[in-house]
Amino acid sequence: MSEQTQEPGSSAPRRVVVAGAGMAGVQTAVALREQGFTGDVILIGAEPHQPYDRPPLSKAVLLGKSEGSAFDVDFDALGIELRLGCEVLGLRPADHELDTEDGPVPYDVLVVATGAEPVRLPGAQGVPGVHLLRTLDDAERLRPVLARRHDIVVVGAGWIGAEFATAAREAGCAVTVVEAAERPLAGALPAEVAAPMAGWYADAGAVLRTHARVERVEQGAVLLDDGTRLPAGAVVVGIGARPATAWLAGSGIALGAHAEILADEHLRTSVPDVYAVGDCASFPSGRYGERLLVHHWDNALQGPRTVAVNIVGRATGEAPAVYDPVPYFWSEQFGRFVQYAGHHAAADTTLWRGESSGPAWTVCWLRDERLIALLAVGRPRDLAQGRRLIESGTRMNPLLLVDPARPLKAATA
Repeated sequence: MSEQTQEPGSSAPRRVVVAGAGMAGVQTAVALREQGFTGDVILIGAEPHQPYDRPPLSKAVLLGKSEGSAFDVDFDALGIELRLGCEVLGLRPADHELDTEDGPVPYDVLVVATGAEPVRLPGAQGVPGVHLLRTLDDAERLRPVLARRHDIVVVGAGWIGAEFATAAREAGCAVTVVEAAERPLAGALPAEVAAPMAGWYADAGAVLRTHARVERVEQGAVLLDDGTRLPAGAVVVGIGARPATAWLAGSGIALGAHAEILADEHLRTSVPDVYAVGDCASFPSGRYGERLLVHHWDNALQGPRTVAVNIVGRATGEAPAVYDPVPYFWSEQFGRFVQYAGHHAAADTTLWRGESSGPAWTVCWLRDERLIALLAVGRPRDLAQGRRLIESGTRMNPLLLVDPARPLKAATA
């Protein structure tokens, strides 16, 4: 990329600062030690809690089956300095300093891993009973709501909306999900693939209302633009997330259309000695021929390994590692385990393995008879084999591929 200006240095950095203590930040700090980095590693997090994993928040933590989900990492033993409850405020690359609530923090190399923040429902801020579900504090505020079995309205039928609705129904709450689009997951999956998922809500005893736009939220109710008034002991908003990058204004770091950091194929930003990883950054994929912005757990796990290798390799002049993964995520909703791998936007063929009305089925997307993405519902073996087939670029036999009794790896050309 033309905007990338960094080159591997001739001396090893002595001090790496990681801004953000979620999955991407923690894994970056750990990976640096695994790669043999012996300098200072400082991990800065805005929340006061010990760094924790987010997926359990919509499941075990929310339902009171777990008190938390702290990472099993001995930061002291690894020599990683934690600075928690410390929000980052700005970046001055010319001075190699990160501005924080506790004052400036100098760095030799900075890794930005500040993640994403939830999109808020306009007009709903400050209304009693309106909740987000992104942080541990959010989950702890919602846990007693579920325990009291309130009538709950969920705004948004995306991944987080479905997962929360699942937990709320398990807790015995009455749940109505309102979605402005014509189907669940409208921004993530094609209509024919998302359509079967609409029935999952009714199967679980939840009400799904599509083409339903929220006019306003007031205490105890959600009003739709068609005049419908939905009683709501609580409202949970799950309408997406955006990269948490507003604090980078004026830093010179190039941002994209979604306010994400435009990292290059080595996860370097547009200013020297600054990398970006996880939900806050997009990267160019040679595999898919376009820039990807991936807001999922696996991306926050895999990217830090590339960043650590490239930071440690700067001193030796080694060719930097390229980050070009097969994106992957999973969701547990309404008694189903849903997994997705790849990126289907450029597919020229869509094939089904199994009936979508059944408990287990897979959708495969191909381009030039090569698998580029798949969605597996209750078929984890398809996902595992398919992910490897995407990575290898193996040519598939479409006639064999549609047979759900045949292992995916045996459906090659």
